[in-house]
Amino acid sequence: MGATTTSLLTAWLVAAVILFVLILRTAVLRKRKYPMPPGPSGWPIIGNVFDIPLSYQWKVFARWGERWGDLMSIRLLGQPMVIINSYKHAYELLEKRSGIYSDRPHLTMAGDIVGWDQILVLLRYGNQFREYRRLMARVLGSRKNVESFVPIMEEQAGKLLHILLREPTADLPSQIRKMTGAIVLMISYGYQAQEHDDPLIRMADEATEQAAEVAKPGAFLVDVFPFLKHVPTWTPGAGWKRKGQVYRANMDQMSAVPHQFVKDQMAAGVALPSFTSTMLAGDPSPDQEYRIKMSAASIYSGGADTTVSAELTFILAMGLWPAVQKKAQEELDAVVGHDRLPTYADIAQMPYLNAVYLETLRWNLVVPLGVAHAILEDDFYEGYFIPKGSIVCVNQWRILHDPEIYADPFTFNPQRFLPGLGKEPELDPRKIAFGFGRRICPGLHLAEVSVLMVAASLLSAFNITNPLNEAGVPISSKTAERTDGAIRWA
Repeated sequence: MGATTTSLLTAWLVAAVILFVLILRTAVLRKRKYPMPPGPSGWPIIGNVFDIPLSYQWKVFARWGERWGDLMSIRLLGQPMVIINSYKHAYELLEKRSGIYSDRPHLTMAGDIVGWDQILVLLRYGNQFREYRRLMARVLGSRKNVESFVPIMEEQAGKLLHILLREPTADLPSQIRKMTGAIVLMISYGYQAQEHDDPLIRMADEATEQAAEVAKPGAFLVDVFPFLKHVPTWTPGAGWKRKGQVYRANMDQMSAVPHQFVKDQMAAGVALPSFTSTMLAGDPSPDQEYRIKMSAASIYSGGADTTVSAELTFILAMGLWPAVQKKAQEELDAVVGHDRLPTYADIAQMPYLNAVYLETLRWNLVVPLGVAHAILEDDFYEGYFIPKGSIVCVNQWRILHDPEIYADPFTFNPQRFLPGLGKEPELDPRKIAFGFGRRICPGLHLAEVSVLMVAASLLSAFNITNPLNEAGVPISSKTAERTDGAIRWA
């Protein structure tokens, strides 16, 4: 009996080894049969490190697409990177196969050193990510949820108008940032921001500016050579690591200070309703409290910059296209009249203004390359092999300026999103501008309501004139150039 059992086990073991070898051989042959997507050839060992531009990468990637197609790949020191230049490929991979395309790349500087990998936007895919999303969905998960914050937005929009009327020479971008910061702080922490130089708004501005710097591809050598993170801070040339430590302290402070503020307010019995106070009321464990803290910081940091960028883009577009501004104002006058400020309830009756918002997202989207995804396992797509761990980058700027999708794409034309003249509205840019799959921006409803309220309020009270360049000459739509960076400023 013992000999028979041993023989059977041996046979099963041999069969298992043969099966494993066959599977491995099939996988290897399949990888050889299916190449990676085409792209610039690069150099031995270093690959395409020197091909990656340091600025306006989305424009360069778009030009590459004209030569190598809408699905390309490059290598950075052996790290494969797939670049997507079409909506079709982005949808097929990041939406339909979101289960394996929802990770984030490992960023040494932004993550290991500065700690932004604990904020939702850069958090790796897994249980912690799903918990963050679950928590945030309770507050931001639908337009109906966000509508509970409309009174805050209407109040802040009114304050912005008052400041601009009182101080015509006020720095408009600065005032927009203060207003948006005040809204996000109230939602996240029930914190009422000071009108002038609020410390928490200043803290968020500083931390998010630093995040955009450290998350920019190729900005730090440690992202190319991760072993450099072990270099002591006193080493000559390690100024980048000392900078990273300062940035880490700022990021930790940004998440900890407002969280502690809520706890103190709750202990005193005076806390205003907010995301944090609601979540803390359930007596969470230390691990749960950490996730609440970092989820709130994700709302706080994520909304502070991106919404401001969209609002400034709206203002720039109104100055550059006065006919669009005039038509939006005529709609406002017809719906609201001249004896009061617009409310959020009015916006549902203004299709043209809603189309202006969509065109604002499309024309000068906030994050041109989105935030890079990473693939969790090998994949095969349209005859190409995409290996596990590849960085997957969607050129959202190229898609939103694709003439096959958007007629005359560099012209600001809200009419493209309205039915008429026998034409169907063009593709809704929200399907692209807020990301794809399980990584879609959780604050998209908050951003939409906030931008629409600012747009309606400014157009009801002011005429926005053509901006001037540094020489005092009015700029045109052809000479207007927005800033480079992970988040673009108008």
